[in-house]
Amino acid sequence: MRVLPVGPRTLLVELADLDETLALFDALLTDPVPGVAEIIPAARTLMVRVAPGFAADGALAAAIQARQPAPGTARAEGPVETVEIPVTYDGADLDDVARHMGVSVAEVIAAHQAATWQVAFCGFAPGFAYMTGDDPRFDLPRRPAPRTRIPAGSVALAARFCGIYPQDTPGGWQLIGTTRLPMWDLSRDPPALLRPGIRARFVEGVAELHPAAAMPEPQGQPALTVVQTAFPLVFQDEGRPGQGGQGVSASGALDLGAMRRANRAVGNPSGAPVLEITLGPVRLRADQPVTLALTGAGQAMLNGQALPLAFALDAGDEVLIPPPASGMRSYLALRGGFDVAPVLGSAATDTLAFVGPDPLAAGARLSAANRPAAAIAAPEDQPPLPKPGDVIELPVTLGPRTDWFTPEMIAHFLSQDWLVTPQSSRVGIRLEGAAVTRDEARELPSEGTETGAIQIPHSGQPVLFLADHPLTGGYPVIATLLPSALDLAGQIPPGARIRFTAAAPFQDIEATP
Repeated sequence: MRVLPVGPRTLLVELADLDETLALFDALLTDPVPGVAEIIPAARTLMVRVAPGFAADGALAAAIQARQPAPGTARAEGPVETVEIPVTYDGADLDDVARHMGVSVAEVIAAHQAATWQVAFCGFAPGFAYMTGDDPRFDLPRRPAPRTRIPAGSVALAARFCGIYPQDTPGGWQLIGTTRLPMWDLSRDPPALLRPGIRARFVEGVAELHPAAAMPEPQGQPALTVVQTAFPLVFQDEGRPGQGGQGVSASGALDLGAMRRANRAVGNPSGAPVLEITLGPVRLRADQPVTLALTGAGQAMLNGQALPLAFALDAGDEVLIPPPASGMRSYLALRGGFDVAPVLGSAATDTLAFVGPDPLAAGARLSAANRPAAAIAAPEDQPPLPKPGDVIELPVTLGPRTDWFTPEMIAHFLSQDWLVTPQSSRVGIRLEGAAVTRDEARELPSEGTETGAIQIPHSGQPVLFLADHPLTGGYPVIATLLPSALDLAGQIPPGARIRFTAAAPFQDIEATP
């Protein structure tokens, strides 16, 4: 067992194979370690995140190590739920799969139906389950080049796993068929059909579908109308942590500090849903008298006059939020709150996983919840925000895959100023500079990724993961941003540059009982 650093509250446990990984996962569920908030299992790793007030340190590593089952320990069999999945075997890669296995297409289909498939873990997208089978012939390579779009419902194989794409997405697995059975349905509880431990049995046929229940629409009074916006507006709050078992990332506001200041300025609970505004211009019309607060990058204007941080509008007033001179994102809070239906306990819009309220465009109406509000907080200073051309230093923890790179390449990564490109989004900041390369081309089995992870894909151009990042990833993470720097990262605009700083060299976490 190796224990690798990710950050002050997260570490990565690396094991020999999937069987050892799942055995330790079971042991940690049976005998929980105090302070552990969430465990993300993957092919050979467990990403372990602890609650505030606990540390991902040697003592945690020792507690995990003490629970590791002896090698060869069989997983305890409990009650197992089995799901029958009707499949039409019409996949574009059936012939290639047959060639890899050295059998006919008919034999591939028969073997796929005869195998016992069980969900090992979830990731990649909400409802995407990695199922392992008991037929070793299904240990297949990925496609030489990934497809840019794989339709929802596609049944696919790769690296001894079977998976079903819950939504249209790029992907590189071998396609063997399709199913109409929804893998992710928010009208179901839980929304994910397949979850760790569930078995799947594939049969040839077409699933009978039942209409999904409609999501509730806001019933509050109209408060604001979006008259103009350069980019879609999204509701955000503190996100939905703890949903990793269904393949769902936390999401949430990119600048949590600014979101909380906006709520406090109008007397709301600090975690109430707010409107996250990217750049601008944005023009909003009041449909009734409202009290609002705007924090972060933007400056609210009424009739050409700058407004204070918290301000009141009469019905018919139009407030303008021009593009900011510095920073990227603004947060608009409504006293009494917006009426927005939560999904999995949060109103955050996850723009990658399509979980949460739809993004808002011109013409959208925003409703007031009219919840009780408290006295407003004392005015709070707003931190200075970066602008294009600035160089911003961001502190990182080296890990968990820093040792996949040479010492020279690590120094190269830390010594240059990385340009923030316009391709950046809530998923991640895409950086440009002299490439970070590796001499070897070994593949990294998919593993959990933390917000702030800095992945190095084949291009050598880093991607800094933000709140809507995928739950698991297959490129090595050279370093991970400290959580205290995430708010600032969410405000860095294209054209600025980032220099990463590490206070300590990379090293495994040694167990310290």
